[in-house]
Amino acid sequence: MSNRRYARTISIDFGTRLGTSYAIPLIRQNIASGNIRYQDYVLQEGERLDTIAGQFYLDATLWWIIAAASSIGHGLQVPPGTMLKLPLLDDISRFI
Repeated sequence: MSNRRYARTISIDFGTRLGTSYAIPLIRQNIASGNIRYQDYVLQEGERLDTIAGQFYLDATLWWIIAAASSIGHGLQVPPGTMLKLPLLDDISRFI
């Protein structure tokens, strides 16, 4: 199996994590249905998704979880004032 960034592989990290192409739709669906709890957050001037992920999850590489939950494309820079959904890691851990 390929471990490339955009590969459509289900498992990476030796089978312990799901690939983002598989996890993103699941995250969006479960946020919408209320299966994943989240905290609302208004993006401030100068903040980016990776810095928010670093503060909230202690891992900046998990910015894509915030983007998926908030229905944002693959951009790290989002306009100030954007309402973000920060999923709780306890709920999201089954998808990553």
